[in-house]
Amino acid sequence: MACRIGELVLGCHDPAVLERFWCDVLDFVVLDRMDDGSVEIGPREGFGGAQPTIILSRRDEPEQGKPRLHIDVNATDRDQDAELERLLELGARPAEIGQTGQEQWHVLADPEGNEFCLLKARLDPL
Repeated sequence: MACRIGELVLGCHDPAVLERFWCDVLDFVVLDRMDDGSVEIGPREGFGGAQPTIILSRRDEPEQGKPRLHIDVNATDRDQDAELERLLELGARPAEIGQTGQEQWHVLADPEGNEFCLLKARLDPL
């Protein structure tokens, strides 16, 4: 019973600059480009492998009092609803950051208030 880190999300002013840097540092490739200018980079085998992908999330300004990095996790042995229940029992709590309610992920906070997301896709355990 566990989750795996599927993505790391880094808020940044210029995703293109960080895309080139981190792709060179980690030998990653561009996996996806979003309409808002955000970019997903990762290993050549793509999302769900042994290494998490990195979302370079376009932000004009850093959000006051919020870290620029957060973790996205994926369940490995159950569906998203069952994993959400397990995480809440462990002490996570829902976090409101302006979601529409149509997202395929849940925004949560750990017991110290650090935000993270539980994504819908299930990953194989390592």
